[in-house]
Parts: sequence; C-alpha cells; structure tokens
Amino acid sequence: MSERLVVLFCSFNFFTILVHCIIMSRCQPGNYNWLTIQTMNSKTVFIFIYKRRKKVTVLENAERIKDGYRINREDKDIIQQLKTCDIDELLDAADMLREHFKGNFVDLCSIIAGKSGNCGENCKFCAQSAFNHTQCAVHKLLDYETIYNEAHSNELEGVQRFAIVNSGKSPTESEFEELIKIYERLVKELNISLCASLGFLTQEQFDRLYSVGVRRYHSNIETSRGYFPQICTSHSFDDKIANIKRAKDAGLEVCSGGIIGMGENMDDRIEMAFDLKELEIKSIPINALIPIKGTALENLSQLTEEEILRTVAIFRFINPEADIRLAAGRSLIENDGEKAFLGGASATITGNMLTTSGSTIKSDMEMFERLGRKIRNT
Repeated sequence: MSERLVVLFCSFNFFTILVHCIIMSRCQPGNYNWLTIQTMNSKTVFIFIYKRRKKVTVLENAERIKDGYRINREDKDIIQQLKTCDIDELLDAADMLREHFKGNFVDLCSIIAGKSGNCGENCKFCAQSAFNHTQCAVHKLLDYETIYNEAHSNELEGVQRFAIVNSGKSPTESEFEELIKIYERLVKELNISLCASLGFLTQEQFDRLYSVGVRRYHSNIETSRGYFPQICTSHSFDDKIANIKRAKDAGLEVCSGGIIGMGENMDDRIEMAFDLKELEIKSIPINALIPIKGTALENLSQLTEEEILRTVAIFRFINPEADIRLAAGRSLIENDGEKAFLGGASATITGNMLTTSGSTIKSDMEMFERLGRKIRNT
C-alpha cells in the first residue's frame, strides 16, 4: 500500500473546509488521515495523507472466501468486479471455489413429469401454464409402474436422486394421497434418494412427505423479489419463501433456484443469489430460458453463453458451499455446459427435462469422466 502526501499551508478558513469536504467526498473512509501542526508563526499546516489501496483481484477475493469470508449485499466493489471482470479469470476463480468446497464430485438428479399441463398459475415463462398457448403435453398423474420404471432406469445408470414434478399450484387431496403411496413404494423398492416438486403444500403435507422417506423438496423462487411481479401475479414471492420455510421445518433439504433470461438484469440475478444465501439453500438450480412459442416470453432473445457462465460463477462466489446445479438451457453452452462445470457448477439435472430436452445420462457420464469428476453418493 503506497501513500501520497498532500500538504496544505493555510489558516483555518473557508478554503480549508472546502478542500477537506472535497477530499472526504472522493476518498473511501479509512483511506486517508489529516494531521494538524501549529507552526512558530501561528500558521496551521494541514497534512493530508492518502493511502492508495492495491486493487484486489478476483482470484484474491476467491482466496478470501476459501479462508472464511462471505460476500454480502454491501460488498459493492466485489459485486461490481464480478459483473465486469475478465470472464476467463472469473471462471478460473469460481472453479477454484468449486474444487475447494465441493471437491471433484458432481451431484446428479433426474426428474419425471408426474402430472403435466393445465396449470392455473400465470407464470409467463412456463409452457405448462393454462394462460399460455403451447404444445405442452397434458396428462394426469402417471401410474406407479411408469414412475417406477423411470426411477429404476435412472438408478441403474448411476443417478443418485429422483424427483416427481407436478404441474399446478398444489396437488388435490386425492393426488397427494396417491403421491404418498407412490413414494412409500419407491422407498421400499429402490435405493435412489427421493425428491418432490409438487408446488405449495401445507405443513402437515410436508411432514407426511418426510415421514414416508422423501428427503428433499424442490421449490424455485424463480427470480429476484423486485422482478418477480413481472413474471407471475397469481402467487407472490413471499408465498414462495413461506413454502420453502415450511419444507425446512419438516426436516426436508430444499432445492431452490430460478430462471435467467426472462428480461431481468444481472443485478436481479445477484439479488436472487443473496436471497438463496439467506435461506441457506444448499442446492441451487440455474435454468437458462429457452423461449417457448405460445408463452408470454416467446419473443425474448436467448442469453449468450458468456452471460450464463458469468451468472453461474457469480452464484458460486455468493453461495460457495452450495451445489450450483445446471438445469434447463444447458444446450445454450457449448458441449452441454462443459465450460460451466469448469467455472463453478458442481451439479446438474440429467436425462430428459420437463419441456426442454437436456443431455442424456450417458453423455453426461462420459463428460464427467473426461473432466475427472466422480458421481457423489447421497
């Protein structure tokens, strides 16, 4: 750290006060000091000492995080650096954090659309919303054999977690009872860890899911609190937060993230990352929107690869201990997201996605072997 000395010879008058105010407005607190010396002829010497701080690199900030520091919303300089620094330097630093906190392991999960289409919520991004007009498949809750066969096949291919995902705000009473029976049988007949994504549930329903062997619940917050009303008005951001808290109160781990590329800006994504940090979410799926014809967002431009990669890396910096999970939109990154796994991502949804196809389990396994990653056992 170097110091620059500025000596002002003047009496304590308006000019002195003016200079002092200008310097204080331009220098960060703690970067400067004033010394006042009374001379023999009664004139006052004001000595201004300015400490010019060495610029901290993104790699050095990553080292600080490894040593225990956690970025907060007030770290404006660090946040600005993450938004603007060289993308390759950012990815290298994020990958260092990924390796430090998650090792050379990758967490794989797969999903099945238990019930699809005709959702009564008005989420602008969703192909399954009845407010949108898409070619989305519509079907009632699948039978047990269909769900079992998919889960069993995924388990045999090395996937360690499987989720049933239902469309709709909440399951009906009869649907929920059927789902409980399905999960009870899956627990008995398979070794794969079970997750559920069923919308808004009561505390009693969350407790029942846990009691039959479900250990993780998925409920995205989708975007930042400020941008949420731009994509959905049939339920609120606070409804999302309350649902997550009920799941956690039941003892369930929570998987929660969102979608990028819905017209929000990077600041919105960063706010979402901090919201997830404050909720202590340990599995954060990041979906990159692929606009679907018939939805309200069909005319939006797709995000660039660099913007997706920067977002993934920033989420790693803000949530260093979480699994940053690639979800829908992996096809927007070369080689099904390979560069993201070298830039902070430590997990992914594999197999067929809900309404946008992803990579296959086999191709993912081949990629992770090439990258030297091992599949984590739950």
